[in-house]
Amino acid sequence: MLYSKEMVRIEQITLHNLAIFKEVRLRALEDSPSAFGSTYARERDFTDAERKARLERWNGVRGVGFVAMDDEVVCKIAGVLLDEKNATHAQLVSMWTAPTHRRKGVGRLLVDEVVGWAVQRGVVVLQLMVTSKNEPAIRFYVL
Repeated sequence: MLYSKEMVRIEQITLHNLAIFKEVRLRALEDSPSAFGSTYARERDFTDAERKARLERWNGVRGVGFVAMDDEVVCKIAGVLLDEKNATHAQLVSMWTAPTHRRKGVGRLLVDEVVGWAVQRGVVVLQLMVTSKNEPAIRFYVL
């Protein structure tokens, strides 16, 4: 089954859904440790204050984070950060999809949300990094 915008709710990550951010971030780090610059062991013991500090980057001005919700289950996360030296460039960060929702269109919905946010801010270059061994992600981004 492919998901559509009517089936999956996209939410901006804010202090109001900090618990959801914590849940999905830890699931992502545990499921795909080589895809991130941090580790599950490092972040599982973060305090709420440390998580809130992380969210300051995603305040909607210089960056933003989104989660995809399938009913009450968070199934995807992605963020975008404007380049500090050139606001016409941005980087897609922290992209992860729950194994239960891979190859079902949720990734495209979230990337569309990230791109929409970036375009509204005048971004003309959106960069991302994928580890060379992450073949499914490479195929997703190339298409």
